[in-house]
Amino acid sequence: MSRRYDCSEPMERTRGIAEAVSAVRRGELVVLPTDTVYGIGCDAFTPTAVTALLDAKGRGRDMPPPVLVGSVRAATALIDDLGTYGQDLIDEFWPGALTLVCRANPNLAWDLGETKGTVAVRMPLDHLALELLRGTGPMAVSSANQSGVEAARTAEEAEKQLGDTVAVYLDGGPSGETEPSSIIDLTGPVPRLLRAGAIPEDRLRGVCGVLLVDDDGDQDAAEVDGVDGTDATDTTGGEGSAAAPSLSKDGDDAPPSLRKEDGEQPGEEEPGEQAPSLRKDDADDVHPHTPDTGEAPDLRKDAAGEAAGEVPPGDSGREKD
Repeated sequence: MSRRYDCSEPMERTRGIAEAVSAVRRGELVVLPTDTVYGIGCDAFTPTAVTALLDAKGRGRDMPPPVLVGSVRAATALIDDLGTYGQDLIDEFWPGALTLVCRANPNLAWDLGETKGTVAVRMPLDHLALELLRGTGPMAVSSANQSGVEAARTAEEAEKQLGDTVAVYLDGGPSGETEPSSIIDLTGPVPRLLRAGAIPEDRLRGVCGVLLVDDDGDQDAAEVDGVDGTDATDTTGGEGSAAAPSLSKDGDDAPPSLRKEDGEQPGEEEPGEQAPSLRKDDADDVHPHTPDTGEAPDLRKDAAGEAAGEVPPGDSGREKD
C-alpha cells in the first residue's frame, strides 16, 4: 500500500522523509519532487530496486537511470575522472539543472543497466530532494512517469501513473517549471553538450571555453536525465552517440587552451588528475548509514553488508531533468 505525505505540513514532512529513507533502504521505490519534474527513485546499490524502477516505467536495461546526489562529495566518490572542467562546472552550476556524464568509479558495486562504464550525475536545486538524498545517499532517479507519457509535475499525477509500484510519495506541491537539465559529457578530452537545457549555452562556454555541440541538433531515442521525462540525446559518450559535433567556439576558429582558468580555489585538484580520493570523509555521503569505525569504508556493496546510497551510471540513457 502506497503512502503519500503532504510535505507542506512540517510534521508530515518530517514523517514523510523518515519513511522515504526507510523505504529506500528496504529496496523500495519513492517519488520525490525536484527542481524540474517529479522523480521516481531507489537505492542505486540495490540491483533489484533498480530493476523495479525500470519495470515501473516500462523500460529496459538499455536506458539506465541517472543518479541524483545530495552533496558534491557524494558525487566525486562516484566518479573516476571529472576531466579538465568538471570541478569548475560543479562550482558554477550545482546544485542546479546541469547533469554531468563521467567515467564511473570502477570500485563501486552496482548495476544500473547498460552504462558502458559511465554515470550521469546531478545535484538538484530542491530542498526536499536534497534532504532526502542526504539521508539515503545517491539514488537512481528517473522522471516519475511511465515511458512515453508526459512527466508528472505533481505527486498526484505521479501516483495516477505509477500507483502501488511506489512505496512512498513525497508531495512537495507543483514542481518547478524550468527546462530539462543541460547535459554535458566529460568522458572525452573536450566537454560535449549532449542536450541543451535550462543553462544557456553561452554560460556553459564561459566555464568550459570550448564546447562540442552537434551541428544538426538531432536527438537519439535515449531518454536522458532521470528527472524530466523528455527525449534527449544519447549520453553514453561512446558508441551510439549523436553525430560528430562542431568545434566552433562562438566564431573563434582557434580552439582555446584546455587548461583551467586562473583563480583555482586552494586545495582544488588540478585538471586531469586522477579520480578523487575515496577517503572516509568523501564516502560518508555515499554510504550515510555506514557506522563510524574510524576506517575508510569499503564501497563495495557486498562488503558493506547493506546497501548505502546510490551511484548513477554514467553512460546511461537519461531523461529530461
